[in-house]
Amino acid sequence: MIDLRMLAMIFFINFAYVAMNTIRFMLTMKGYRVLAPLLSMVEITVYILGLSMVLDRLDNPINLFVYALGYAIGISVGIKIEDKLALGYIMVSVILPTNTDQEMSLPKILRENGYGVTQSYAEGLEGERMVLEILSPRNGERTLYRLIKEIESRAFIISYEPKYISGGFWTKRIRKRQKK
Repeated sequence: MIDLRMLAMIFFINFAYVAMNTIRFMLTMKGYRVLAPLLSMVEITVYILGLSMVLDRLDNPINLFVYALGYAIGISVGIKIEDKLALGYIMVSVILPTNTDQEMSLPKILRENGYGVTQSYAEGLEGERMVLEILSPRNGERTLYRLIKEIESRAFIISYEPKYISGGFWTKRIRKRQKK
């Protein structure tokens, strides 16, 4: 006989564990030295509870399937939660073709929108290119991409997450926010 209540508990416990695990991993990677360990205490407690429920009932393979299903959906939801939290910063490199009106207006427009932009020139396969380096909070990532593409649809964009930031335009702006 299938115990739907038990299956629901197995699913939701493992779902909660994996969602917490995903978030805790992101917090760890971003250096949240207090919050990540505290979350890990709750996470491991939930994990042991869920695993013991399945191990005590291995005679029913549906329990194992529901446990795995909770795991898979927990990862998906954990990723979505982390995307919504959008912790930290991104560094965006934008490579533009030269000799266009957008080439000169893009850095100016980005600066007017509050972005710190470092501009340089590089040599590409087909000649000179303008390279922009832009630091942005992750929660403004999509807005930044949209702004760049509206101005120069041919822009080549690469982004990554910096681990350490010190000095420059951005540090001054953060200090001003902290004083307020």
